[in-house]
Amino acid sequence: MKIVLGSKSPRRKEILTLMGYDFEVRVSSSDEIITSSDPQEVVKSIASQKASAININDGELLICADTIVVLNNMILGKPKDKDDARKMISLIQGTKHTVYTAVCIKTTTKIVEFLDEATVEIYPMSDKEIEDYINTPEPYDKAGGYAIQGIFSKYIKEYQGDYYTIMGLPKNKLETILKEMTK
Repeated sequence: MKIVLGSKSPRRKEILTLMGYDFEVRVSSSDEIITSSDPQEVVKSIASQKASAININDGELLICADTIVVLNNMILGKPKDKDDARKMISLIQGTKHTVYTAVCIKTTTKIVEFLDEATVEIYPMSDKEIEDYINTPEPYDKAGGYAIQGIFSKYIKEYQGDYYTIMGLPKNKLETILKEMTK
């Protein structure tokens, strides 16, 4: 079965490659429509919308995902600019937050969806550390404005859950489902 990744995320590409899969990237340009205030419902809906917007053929398996960072029920998406990144990092520093990644896997005959979550605790950061970080290119294409595998890793005090869920694609759960669907 041919695997299609419905994402241009370098991190998702890296994770699928790490899992040993060959795949094609096919991305939709459709708008994401948010119809809920519940973070889990939002992330699941966006992953599903991405999958619905990409056409696949018989013999193809599509993987779409979405990741959000949630602090006190507030969704932190990708920062729009430096001020937004500063605000996000200031909010999460010194706290614990939740990362949700929803995945929608689709063939022409079947859809499997799942949600995975992880908790991340960030060390307290000084204003200078925040400024130094937001002056790097790292925060600007990532939910919550940080990458657990990047420069920001030195500020991660601890996490609970799948590291790859935080990175953007729950490797362990995905592997189990792919083995079943590609038999």
